[in-house]
Formats: sequence, C-alpha cells, structure tokens
Amino acid sequence: MTTRARILWIGVPSALLLICAVMMFWLNYEPSVFNPTARATVHAQEHGHQLVTGYTTTAALIETADVLLSKRGGYMSNDIMPPWVFLDNVPNWEFGVLTQVRDLARAMRNDFSRSQTQSTEDPDLAEAEGQFFFDSRSWIFPESETEYRKGIADVDAYLRRLADPTKTHAQFYARADNIRAWLVGVETRLGSLSQRLSASVGKRQLNVDLAGDAAATQATDAPREEEVKTAWLKIDDVFYDARGQTYALIHLMRAMEIDFAEVLADKNALVSVQQIIRELEGTQDAVWSPIILTGSGFGLLANHSLVMASYISRANAAISDLRMLLAQG
Repeated sequence: MTTRARILWIGVPSALLLICAVMMFWLNYEPSVFNPTARATVHAQEHGHQLVTGYTTTAALIETADVLLSKRGGYMSNDIMPPWVFLDNVPNWEFGVLTQVRDLARAMRNDFSRSQTQSTEDPDLAEAEGQFFFDSRSWIFPESETEYRKGIADVDAYLRRLADPTKTHAQFYARADNIRAWLVGVETRLGSLSQRLSASVGKRQLNVDLAGDAAATQATDAPREEEVKTAWLKIDDVFYDARGQTYALIHLMRAMEIDFAEVLADKNALVSVQQIIRELEGTQDAVWSPIILTGSGFGLLANHSLVMASYISRANAAISDLRMLLAQG
C-alpha cells in the first residue's frame, strides 16, 4: 500500500469521526426558556388578534410544540442517520416536551374548550390531539414532524377562531374545575418522574397499592416488598425526559397564570402557582458534568437524578396544595 493510499485509508475515516463528534456536541442542545406572555402578545399583534381569555395558554402550546420541531438540529427522535442516531439525551428531552404537549392538547379538547360534559368538542382541537399523539419515532410515510406540524396548524386554527368575536363557537373556559382537571394529570406525571428519578440509587419499597381501602382488590398479586432501581443505562434517559417535561410545564404554568388570573386571585392561589413555577425553573439549571452522575445518596459523587427529583417533588407537593385551594368554595 502506497503512502498516499495509507493516508487516505486512515485520514478519511478519522476526519469523518471527528466531524461526527463535533456535530454531536453541537446538536446536544436544549433550548432556552422563553416568555409565553411576550410571545402571545407578539403573535396577537402580528395577526391582528385580541388577547382574549385562553389566548396565552393556546399560544404557549403552539410555541412549545414549535420549539420541539425548530430547535437546533430540528426534531431528532425519529432520525436514523449519524450523527443524530447516536444521540439519546435530546430525543428523551423531546419526548418529555411532547408528553406535556399531548396532555394539554387533550385537556383543551376535553375540558378548557367545553362548557359542560354534554357540549360538543371543538373540531380543530379534536384533530390536533390526534396529530400530537402520532408515533414519535416514525421517520417516513409519514414522518413525525409532518403530523406534529398539522397539529400545530389545527391549534392555530382554533386560536384564530378564539380571537374572532364573531366566531362564538370557539371558547376557552377559565374555570377552577377545568384547571384542576389538568393539574390532576400534571401531578400524576410528576409523581411518576420523581419515583423513577429517585430509583437511580435503588431502594426497598413496600407495596402500598391498596392502602386506605380494606375492600380494594387488584388483578394479580404483587410482592409485599421489592427492590426498585432504574437500570444504569436508563438513568440519563429518565433525567432528560424529566428536563423536557418540566421545560414544557414552566411555559404552560406561566401562561395559565395569565389566563386564570381571576380564578387564582379569587382562591388566593396566585402565589401558589408562582411557587410551582419557581420550583420547576430549578430543574433547568445548567448541567456542568459531561455525564449524569449517579452517586449514592450521601456518597462522594453528586447524584443529578436525586437533585432533579427534589425539585420535582416540591413542585408536585405545591400542585397538590393548589388543587385543594381551587376545590374550596
């Protein structure tokens, strides 16, 4: 083999690997938190809309979903080519954001846009929910991005009708029972995340599935006590899933702070929402370590999952208190 051939044989693959590594570093990126109130105001001015009740929340849903698709590197969860296929932190972050987008799209279809259980659902929101629940890893025929953009377009169509005083069939009802119904789902999501994050160190856990109801039964018997531990290779997946969900929730909670201002003020619950947002903001602090550390609870190394679980648990407890406040007369 000649010297030139040897250089090509070694140099070309090395250069490709270097380019791939640089691109992976550049693509491993989480978008910054934005101001949903300011974005809603700009959106309304650009389209000549009125800032009616529900406008900020709906615009926040659109903007959050758009960030998912238009951030640096685009949507990566369904990419099958290098270097995107080698990344897993950002795809898990994307799925976390998508989870909250899906939950709010369902809540808007079932609760926020309907005056009562027997009222007709909004057709645009019904279409949007189906689009957002499309497979997050479909890369062709059709690709996930195409379906999610259709969902964004459907929500935008609802937003245009909502801001039009002549289209009275498009409504957003800012009531205490509506936001409480959405918060139930948020509390469940955060509770699950907190448990999965805490399981990074492993723990013996008693079975409390039927606690509090002597007559309760379940489909199959479960052990009285079991070891709960997140697999080592899944720890960073859970961490970035949590980062994505809390990222989305910060914007959605800020938006609802505006649209439900009168309801929250009437229940003296505005400060509770602000405290929830503050706890969620802590989850977005920069991670200075190149890897997610999983030290033992009181060991020498940090445990990023436990820190994240702490913020999420406090936010979850505040959401539980908020729901009780909203239930009071």
